Amino acid sequence: MPSKKEKYIQPVLLFDGVCNMCNSLVIFVIRNDKKGRFKFASLQSEQGQQLLKSFSLSTNEFDTFYFIQGERYYTKSSAGLNVLKGLDGPWKLLYPLILVPKPLRDSIYSFVAKNRYKWFGKKEACMLPSPEMKKRFL
Repeated sequence: MPSKKEKYIQPVLLFDGVCNMCNSLVIFVIRNDKKGRFKFASLQSEQGQQLLKSFSLSTNEFDTFYFIQGERYYTKSSAGLNVLKGLDGPWKLLYPLILVPKPLRDSIYSFVAKNRYKWFGKKEACMLPSPEMKKRFL
């Protein structure tokens, strides 16, 4: 795994692998990323844990997803908006929401994250990607 000083060739999305909402969002990103720019790893996976360590991030808190691009990483609403910016179709038009103050954006994000298992459910184990999706995962 590259150190945090090395540049990642493809943007990587780290997500909570047991969260139904998070898994649905990964499928959404894959469907709207026709050029295959994004790679994925669950936060709980070996690759996800190694990436978290390389950026000195917590390896046991899964209340946000991370978007790693180059030598930088983004969390919470900033991660989500940067992912939308890179998708095909109209989704990139939501990126100007980055102008909303981060504390406000992140408070909404945190409210949804806190309730995601209650609203959308939770799996017993991380999702296993389909064969066609597998090449998109680290």
